[in-house]
Amino acid sequence: MWIVVGLGNPGKEYSETRHNVGFMVVKRAARRRDAELKGKRYHSKSADVGMGEDRVFLAIPQTYMNRSGQAVREILNAKNAAPEKLVVVFDDLDIPLGEIRVRKHGSAGTHKGMISVVQETGTINFPRIRVGIGPLPPDRDAADYVLSPFARAERPHLQEGLEKAEDALDLILTGRIEQAMNIYNRKASPPAGGEEAGKEG
Repeated sequence: MWIVVGLGNPGKEYSETRHNVGFMVVKRAARRRDAELKGKRYHSKSADVGMGEDRVFLAIPQTYMNRSGQAVREILNAKNAAPEKLVVVFDDLDIPLGEIRVRKHGSAGTHKGMISVVQETGTINFPRIRVGIGPLPPDRDAADYVLSPFARAERPHLQEGLEKAEDALDLILTGRIEQAMNIYNRKASPPAGGEEAGKEG
């Protein structure tokens, strides 16, 4: 079984903010599979869906960003899943809006949600999809910026990034992470016009 977790903050006031692109991607993945994220298991809204002969457990933690790892740990324990079968999707200010990056493993950086996941799971050895929300405008505070909604002019670039993340996720879930990395890890010019803190990180 694959475990796919999108990071973000719960609540309507955060639903369209930059810090919630992880939620957005997992919600799209659920819709693609005719599923709905719901319930309160493992401090998350979730859906258990089929994928050929395999299963995929989709989840968006309801713990607020800097406690995301609590939900991830509970899910991995309950599903008896190895970290290598976990995919975490989250926002990244260092990647231009509309672009993504795929990694097999790596440090948490300064992203508070990822710091929590690494601390709670005790490992950095799990795939992740970083969805660009950058660059940070020079006159903006990062903590405030990630909690701001996307401007109308940014929406096409946002949709492009979400579509790339959703397609990359499908490649990862079918054992083609190397292909996803080859496709999506090329740097591109940033769109015309950054990690993180939320209400809780």
